[in-house]
Amino acid sequence: MNIPSLRQYQTKGIEEIRQSYRDQFRAPIYVLMCGGGKTLMFSYIVSQISKRGKSCCILVHRRELLHQASRSLDSYSIKHGLISPGHTPTRDPIQVASVHSLARRLGNYPEFDLLVVDECHHSPAGTWDKIIKSYPNAKILGVTASPARLDGKPLGNIFDTMIQGPSTEELIQKGFLARPVTYAPPEKINLNHIKVRMGDYASDELDREMDRPTVTGDAVEHYIKYAPGQRAIAFCVSMKHAANVAEFFLQKGVSSSRIDGKMTPMQRQLVLDDFETGRIKVLTSCEIVSEGFDLPAVGAAILLRPTRSLVVYIQAVGRALRPYPGKTKAIILDHVGNCLRHGLPESNFRWSLDKGAMDQRKKKDPPPALRRCPMCYAV
Repeated sequence: MNIPSLRQYQTKGIEEIRQSYRDQFRAPIYVLMCGGGKTLMFSYIVSQISKRGKSCCILVHRRELLHQASRSLDSYSIKHGLISPGHTPTRDPIQVASVHSLARRLGNYPEFDLLVVDECHHSPAGTWDKIIKSYPNAKILGVTASPARLDGKPLGNIFDTMIQGPSTEELIQKGFLARPVTYAPPEKINLNHIKVRMGDYASDELDREMDRPTVTGDAVEHYIKYAPGQRAIAFCVSMKHAANVAEFFLQKGVSSSRIDGKMTPMQRQLVLDDFETGRIKVLTSCEIVSEGFDLPAVGAAILLRPTRSLVVYIQAVGRALRPYPGKTKAIILDHVGNCLRHGLPESNFRWSLDKGAMDQRKKKDPPPALRRCPMCYAV
């Protein structure tokens, strides 16, 4: 088996993580844009501690992320167990765990030497926090593209230092990410009357505003115009909205299907297989493929969910940024003005561990002023 090779910035990041432990930090966060290779990096770290007879648990919150981490460990020939429904428990010192499964089985596993927390911006949530507190002697490594929470809870309550990898623009310039081209047609929505709950727009009210033929029709029209034939993910407000958007694409002759949390794992996988092979061109989703979904062939992201969360925005556009043979750019079709709220996908976002403000961005660094072409709507 060919062992994956690390890029220069990944090797540098791993050394910075090691140095943070030598400097007596217990819980560093490593920040790197979607597609930059965080899973490969922590898999390499796990391979090294495994050789020294140490134990590790990788915490994930979705089935797709569980198997993604498992495949990455396999690439390093690391024997490991999976703590998740449908998998037989093992006593391997290396484990990949569904957060909810491990929380129910905490007494079944001994102390780990290292906890790797994937998508660690979730970590202040109750279940994650419970697990981390159950291993007080373990070192912690958090990885994420967006170290912030909409509810304002600071990650500094768990993590004690932050290491930022190369910026999105640097990764684009070096060819490790595709160059995004963002189009933001004038929005046909009115968010002034939409309530804000838990820091973001209320989904029930947003659903009524977004799930309209005029909005969906524009999305289909602009996909056909700017990303014809490309595989695209449409990020929707609700399962009903996702189903209606998929139906609208089908009516216009574009192969499309929704994916949602009510599907069985097998049903979801069949849809994803069809999407990966290109039998489905447009996949509509409500939160299912926003984090950790790794399909480089995705050429476009269609934003149909307005959000006040920079995290939600970054995770969505990140699905289209991975490079792929023949892919010269990533198309972002923003029908809800998210780029005008937060900045372009290639913006250099700054983060802070000790601020609980929304998205933890420094208030002195607002999103840059953007201009929209009145003819083609390119931003």
